[in-house]
Amino acid sequence: MSTPLLIILIGFLIFLGHYLAQLFQRTKIPDVVGLLLVGMLLGPVFHLIDPAAFGRAGRVFTNLVLVFILFESGLDVRFEQLRSALRGTVSLTTLNFVVTTLVVCALAQAFTQLDFLSCLILGTILGGTSSAVVTTLARQVRILPQTSTTLVLESAFSDVYTLAIPIALISFYTGTSFNVATLFSQIVLSLVGAVLAGAVSGYLWLELLNRVPTLLKTRFSTPAFAFILYGLVELLEFSGPIAVLFFGITLGNLPLLRRGWLRTVLPARAVELTALEKDFFAEIVFLLRTFFFVYVGLSIVLDDPGLIALGVSMAVVLFLVRIPVVLASADRHTPQFDMALMSIMIPKGLGAAVLATLPAQRGLPGGAAIQTITFAVIVATTLLCTALFFLLEKRRILGFYQLFFRPPRPLDAASPGPDSGAETADSAERP
Repeated sequence: MSTPLLIILIGFLIFLGHYLAQLFQRTKIPDVVGLLLVGMLLGPVFHLIDPAAFGRAGRVFTNLVLVFILFESGLDVRFEQLRSALRGTVSLTTLNFVVTTLVVCALAQAFTQLDFLSCLILGTILGGTSSAVVTTLARQVRILPQTSTTLVLESAFSDVYTLAIPIALISFYTGTSFNVATLFSQIVLSLVGAVLAGAVSGYLWLELLNRVPTLLKTRFSTPAFAFILYGLVELLEFSGPIAVLFFGITLGNLPLLRRGWLRTVLPARAVELTALEKDFFAEIVFLLRTFFFVYVGLSIVLDDPGLIALGVSMAVVLFLVRIPVVLASADRHTPQFDMALMSIMIPKGLGAAVLATLPAQRGLPGGAAIQTITFAVIVATTLLCTALFFLLEKRRILGFYQLFFRPPRPLDAASPGPDSGAETADSAERP
């Protein structure tokens, strides 16, 4: 595609993104669906744009999107929400990763010619969720803050598993060393190091803002610092997304803790965006999200009908097994609508697509099959997630999920849910 046509397409996509966002307000159909389909039409269907032409810029772009979305989400999280959601997040993330890995491995073993280790690699690649999709959808529905925080944290924490474990298994397959204790310590260090890096960086940045007030006059200094933090943490082989998320959480919470002796230690200034800055920042996030989901659609590789069908079937099974995972890990006081929403939030992201290319690059015999199945699961889970999100918003499938999730006691929880306005705890059973 020539440069003038590409520039025209960019302008068209911006208008399309705004139209789909307005369409969501009227119909509750997530804009993610339309953007993904446009990307697939431009890429794997009509081959108008080759995603390989973006090269490394494509991966840099996806990381920028994650930095913006997770940083913005972290600013809205309060320590009370984090404390109440953290225990459930760890159990949900771990249990979902284990169950997903085992289910995908079993299905691949039964219906493909892949050996057991290749099936296990495939399962670990698909064990996480997409931060961009989950955060986008979770912020478009009224649910308990704890539920929203749990979903955002799960999407960030799962990256630790889906990065460390598949790469370790691929290294073992290709003949390099593999040690369970080393792998476990790597996961723990990646998680703890990222949390500490984000929290300490948040404190230092707040101190710098207090000492250099001119930084507050620029609209982009704080996101720029978040970019630097992400890159440094990734260079240290920790989790950049988790560091950025906790950087935002720290910025939004530390000044609220200035009580007693902490008043002399903690910075006095909070990072609060003005109305103009919020509009500017929201527009940047909107543009990045628009191009991100189109890019995901462009990057899909669909070249084997049999493996594609298997990937779609895996996606359906994963949505079913997610129900007992949520049932086992969610707080018993969580409203039914929130539990149902947690059950559909398993879209796989571009991170899985990048990891799926590694087996073929490392010379694994089943590398091509792993890549095709992974891409099929990414598309299927994302489209199914957005479709189920639409149906759940309309309360069309809430009755199905109510068969599995017991309603909380009226005094325990009250989920706002769609169209509920300021309903009290007496309406906790229905969103």
